[in-house]
Amino acid sequence: MGCNCATTERNIYMPRECLITKTRQLTRTEKQFTLQLKDGSHFTYQPGQILEVSVPGYGEIPIGVASSPTRTDSFDIVVRTVGRVSTAVNARNEGETLWIRGPLGNGFDLNKLRHQRVLIIAGGLGLCPTRSLIQYILDKRQEFRDFKLFFGSRSPAEQLFTDDLAAWRRSPAVDYQETVDRADANWAGNVGVITTLIDRNEIPRDTRVIICGPPIMYRFVMLRLDAIGIPHENIFVDLERRMKCGVGKCGHCQINNLYVCCDGPVFSYDQVENLEEAFS
Repeated sequence: MGCNCATTERNIYMPRECLITKTRQLTRTEKQFTLQLKDGSHFTYQPGQILEVSVPGYGEIPIGVASSPTRTDSFDIVVRTVGRVSTAVNARNEGETLWIRGPLGNGFDLNKLRHQRVLIIAGGLGLCPTRSLIQYILDKRQEFRDFKLFFGSRSPAEQLFTDDLAAWRRSPAVDYQETVDRADANWAGNVGVITTLIDRNEIPRDTRVIICGPPIMYRFVMLRLDAIGIPHENIFVDLERRMKCGVGKCGHCQINNLYVCCDGPVFSYDQVENLEEAFS
């Protein structure tokens, strides 16, 4: 029968048209869009919430917002070309339009992160939804304690937001560390899976940890965090990859009694640690 999604001021089933103000091809398969609501209204959302993005005649796909609501003139999404709808979305260019429904779901609980040490562990495309939180923390840096960011990608060519990465490397506001699975001739940084960054750092047990990335990453990251002794209620995972309709009607994202689109996509790890399907 579906879940009871939170009500909003707008009809969550009604798409809104957005103007594409800027595009950037981040990698061979990932494209970044900067959007504004075409009617000129302000788009209100929380870091970690998602949108249903559509092209008329092709369908819609769930995509996390990839920018912070503190940057209010526009918002970003990143779409990977993998199927019919994403191909149609990524064929759009500056000056054209896309349609969105949302924001949907529950994002990062900022009340549980403020005045705390925060560590974000992002793998591959997982940097996109966490970028909304990264920007939020940097824009409101005084509200948070130590801030670490670990980012892992398969190769240097597959790194996302390279301008951001360069800025984070220089910034005293974040302890940014990165690794790649496979180096190229120009890569002088760390090589290895993302857990190597955890092993190289002292992470206090009271740290709040956010994890977003491919399913296999969660298992090995959690083994390291368990060894450190970080309580599961202080670890937050983003499961948006499981979503489809975004409003609890299709059942695609249901895991036991939870609907990722309505109860998440962000969960504390203690909510889902016993649900093996959540990380498959």
